[in-house]
Amino acid sequence: MTASDLHAAPAAITDKLVVAISSRALFDFEEENQLFDSGQASDYMQLQLERLEIPARPGVAFSLVKKLLAFNTPEHQRVQVVVLSRNDPVSGMRVFRSAQAHGLASVQRGVFTQGAAPFRYLRPLGAHLFLSANAADVNEALAMGFPAARVATQSVQASATHPHEVRIAFDGDAVLFSDEAERVFQSAGLDAFQAHEREKALQPLPAGPFKPFLSALQRLQRSGASDMRIRTALVTARGAPAHERALQTLMSWKIAVDEAMFLGGLPKGEFLREFEPDFFFDDQTGHVSAAALHVPSGHVSSGIANQPLTSTTAAPLP
Repeated sequence: MTASDLHAAPAAITDKLVVAISSRALFDFEEENQLFDSGQASDYMQLQLERLEIPARPGVAFSLVKKLLAFNTPEHQRVQVVVLSRNDPVSGMRVFRSAQAHGLASVQRGVFTQGAAPFRYLRPLGAHLFLSANAADVNEALAMGFPAARVATQSVQASATHPHEVRIAFDGDAVLFSDEAERVFQSAGLDAFQAHEREKALQPLPAGPFKPFLSALQRLQRSGASDMRIRTALVTARGAPAHERALQTLMSWKIAVDEAMFLGGLPKGEFLREFEPDFFFDDQTGHVSAAALHVPSGHVSSGIANQPLTSTTAAPLP
């Protein structure tokens, strides 16, 4: 294909699952980023240039990206990954070279803004997911209606036990679902929360920020790829009887998860360690920090749990 061919026939990504990801989420640039955060941008650029021939180590979301890209075949490009980064274009060269070195040759698109906010490019990309280590960018993306999470860069790497499965775990309230029930808990306590969810068990919860991503994953699962599959888990602090509304909501969406863990307030970390996801999404920083000890994790800054506490609100559900 020539340059004129590319100009005449622009590539469409509207029929694909589109993941936008920052360079720090895809690769381990934490050492280099210390220079960037300290305001020494020119030193940061120089260091990246000096390390141009040294592939960066895989980052927190590397396993998720690599497995999603494995759904692609020469005949069917089902997944598109685009690097969306505050890096400068020169540093972007190292990102692409690192991708090539680690077998991610299909990562060919990138937007490098040299410090400017990159989230505004999510709309023309039609992104189904945005992963970044920059909290401000993630918050702006969520406000625009895009599923987005701040990766916990201290997370352990994903397990290599399931090479042919993309494993993703989601919290429920304020992630897959709205924070409607959480607001009841915060304003009136646990008993009122349980009564509210029992009363509304057959009434589906409104969608949360990650419902579109879960729907996109289900479409990808049904696309006919033979060598890869997706395994999802709902991991929530809800217990009986509040579990029923969560399941009724998923059924109303015609979406099924492979596993559901209704932990009734038990810590999530050890359960996630056994599930071995390539990524876990939760709206509470405490859960994310604990999970990061076991699995790659990201914070979804959504819902009332991420608003300042007042004298009339309770702590979030454990």
